[in-house]
Amino acid sequence: MLFQAFQELLGEKGFDQISVQDIAERSTLNRATFYDHFPDKFALLEAMIGERFGMAIEARMGSEVPTCDKSLRSLILAACDFLTDLSTGCDKHRRQFEPIAESCVRTILRESILRGLETHGAKNPGLKATMVSWAITGAAIQGVREKKMSSEELADAVLPTILTALEAGD
Repeated sequence: MLFQAFQELLGEKGFDQISVQDIAERSTLNRATFYDHFPDKFALLEAMIGERFGMAIEARMGSEVPTCDKSLRSLILAACDFLTDLSTGCDKHRRQFEPIAESCVRTILRESILRGLETHGAKNPGLKATMVSWAITGAAIQGVREKKMSSEELADAVLPTILTALEAGD
């Protein structure tokens, strides 16, 4: 209910003009309930972005049997999908949300990659997960901004470098 109310309000006015009271009223919840779930509207925004990016990952992962290559490619494509959708919004909102969205994407990618690396007993899993999450996010952002290649082409171009980085030191 909070996500829906927040989304509706974003369609009506800028992020800076939206108060927690506005969100609570629109969702028909009281402010105390809002604060039970989120410390502020920035945390609500991060949770909403995280949920939507998680849905993009699920959509790309599908029911395929995951392999390292397929999973990484799906993560790259999900990042491209999500950041493309974000960039199609109005410029005012995009500029406000882009840094938060990029941070959320990197964090979710890092957690996902770290789980896979730890499962496979990789050396330096935290460092590798951080490097790869930044590489994927950076490549997806650049690809979305330049629009010179499709998401699939970008994934094909980035994947070999990421696989090499993951294999280094093992």
